[in-house]
Amino acid sequence: MNKISTSALAKAKSVSSKDLFSQLTSQGFIQRENEDWILTDSGMAHGGEYKESTKFGRYIVWPEDFDIQLGDLNNEQGQLVTARVIGSHFEISANKINFILSELGWLTKGIKGWVATEQGLKLGAVQAEDKKSGIPYVRWPDTILKKKSLVESMDQVKGKSSDTEPTEPEVNTAELGFREKFEAKHRSADGHFVRSKAEMLIDNWLYMAEIVHAYERKLPIEEDVYCDFYIPTGKVYIEYWGYEDEPRYLARKQQKQEIYKKYGFNLIELNDQDVQNLDDILPRLLLKYGVQSY
Repeated sequence: MNKISTSALAKAKSVSSKDLFSQLTSQGFIQRENEDWILTDSGMAHGGEYKESTKFGRYIVWPEDFDIQLGDLNNEQGQLVTARVIGSHFEISANKINFILSELGWLTKGIKGWVATEQGLKLGAVQAEDKKSGIPYVRWPDTILKKKSLVESMDQVKGKSSDTEPTEPEVNTAELGFREKFEAKHRSADGHFVRSKAEMLIDNWLYMAEIVHAYERKLPIEEDVYCDFYIPTGKVYIEYWGYEDEPRYLARKQQKQEIYKKYGFNLIELNDQDVQNLDDILPRLLLKYGVQSY
């Protein structure tokens, strides 16, 4: 595939070179070191590479069809802030902030330090590293301080209830209809009240396998969507699809599947046949995400 310079790519995208460099930086594809532009691992993974020229020296080229989300280049993204600054804003330690951002799916823990995920990069995360130690860390646009999913997570961690209720357009009516129709009256071994015998079997299996899990946890996104089960280790979501003969809930299933795909969440999907063979099915599926059962 033919590759072109950043300036040529800017021309093809009908934006200025300055704006394109800004976008490439904010999305973690390149970073500035002294007077040079350096490709990040993410930039290389998306097809960026170096070329040498006797006139210009080393420069970066991109695939002609490089698909960068330009966003609104007329909006100010605000200044970049670190986990320490975010922690100061919410009165929480920087270390805990990173784990919360990881829980939201915006960060992942590296061998050392923290690395922005694809979802984090879409929010404007900028990958950086400590100049002395080389340990990676992430800087964020200060606009995330008002991000609904982050504010809600902070409230939960600090034991606060949300001050606002979802407005009518944000309410997932299929989700509400499901909850109203299927009351959570089946009590599992760990005390959770779940909505079906199948969910009780899944919950009991996780409990007996000593796997920490949550039931009906809200996904850390703007949309009002709840999972069936969530496993913090490995950040795995489990959905049980048990009402395949009802068109309304088939639509709900498709909607939720699209949400999981959109945000790149780790998802395990189970049906009635799987529930009858949990000892064979779940250990294998969980292991894919680094979760071991005993």
